[in-house]
Amino acid sequence: MELAGGVTEARRTEFPFTLPHGLVAPDGTVHREGTMRMSTALDEIEPIKDPRVRSNPGYLVIILLTRVITKLGGLEYINTHTVENLYSGDLAYLQDFYQRINTNGHSRLQVDCPHCSGAFEVEPPSLGE
Repeated sequence: MELAGGVTEARRTEFPFTLPHGLVAPDGTVHREGTMRMSTALDEIEPIKDPRVRSNPGYLVIILLTRVITKLGGLEYINTHTVENLYSGDLAYLQDFYQRINTNGHSRLQVDCPHCSGAFEVEPPSLGE
């Protein structure tokens, strides 16, 4: 996108999210706010080599999300154990969020007004809001 004076805005590659339920840490802290970056080809190819994915193809999403979630609450590291312990509603939310940012390059949804039939984009609220 070009701004005034010919300055170009860098394409956004990280997107904030809010989990509907949140990850509950052993100390009771609930981690809901996070960021996810757009995936690379390597992010999608590399997990296929993992023995956990070879024995259970459903595990692919766990490894993929581990690679692209860059922040979750105050957690220092995001690993497969982190993603495995999410509530299923949070996992579904993150899978949808992943698809939106990697397909569209943003997290907005295209909608049509039922009154005027005009098309526009909206930033959907978190399922928990």
